[in-house]
Amino acid sequence: MGIARTAKIESVAELAARIPDGASLALGGSFLHRGPFALVRELIRQQRRDLEIIKQSPGYDIDILCRAGAVRRARTGIVAMEGNFGLAPWYRRAIENGDVELEEHACATLTAGLRASAFGVPFMPCGGIHGSALAELNGWQKLPDPYGNAGETYVIPKIRPDFAIVLANEVTEQGDARVFGTSHWDRIMTRAADRVLVVAERQVATDTFRERPELSLVPHFMVEAAAVLPNAGWPGSCWPDYEVDYPAVEAYLGRDEAALADHLAAAPEAREEIAHV
Repeated sequence: MGIARTAKIESVAELAARIPDGASLALGGSFLHRGPFALVRELIRQQRRDLEIIKQSPGYDIDILCRAGAVRRARTGIVAMEGNFGLAPWYRRAIENGDVELEEHACATLTAGLRASAFGVPFMPCGGIHGSALAELNGWQKLPDPYGNAGETYVIPKIRPDFAIVLANEVTEQGDARVFGTSHWDRIMTRAADRVLVVAERQVATDTFRERPELSLVPHFMVEAAAVLPNAGWPGSCWPDYEVDYPAVEAYLGRDEAALADHLAAAPEAREEIAHV
């Protein structure tokens, strides 16, 4: 007899409602590519506050959350809107003004902390830190090589997000999720977090996953809930389904007060809500 598999599909709004104020969120994707941006915007609509954002290479996602006043703390590596647009302006302003507390990382050190959580150990060794000020800023410790083959190695304390939130190309009714192309940092995020939420471009039959199991990013038993929304990564890309909507990113970066509201109103999930009214 097989194991019972429960349906886990709900709306983006219901998915966001699972996330309380003060939660720590590991957001999947990288820069403008395959991020769970529809759910990020829904958190703004639901007026979440005091969030902690954990991501090696965020950009639009952390920037719009800072712009809306939703972030209290950030653990990040490189933060940018990519070469076309430079740095993330509202994130930078929030850090400079002291509105958001920053624990600055390299991408490798943040990954090491997530790996420690995923592997069930209190810390993880990480190379390439000697000569950087990051160790002193964050209080990271060094340990001697117990085998006597090398010198000292920095160890990064575990990082355990409350939620990992990823965007998948496809999901089954039970929550199996897969992506095409690079998985960015999503695999280790989903193994490190307490809870996993998935936003997917489309829902497919379970049999299609059995045909190509190597494409699976997260198995259903790790996923708490999932939502299905086409273009959920807008204005970013979700290869091979669509590319970055650069005019929409440029419009979002407008500094007038209406720019954010106009951007939220133009989003796919907002249009979906209007269509169902």
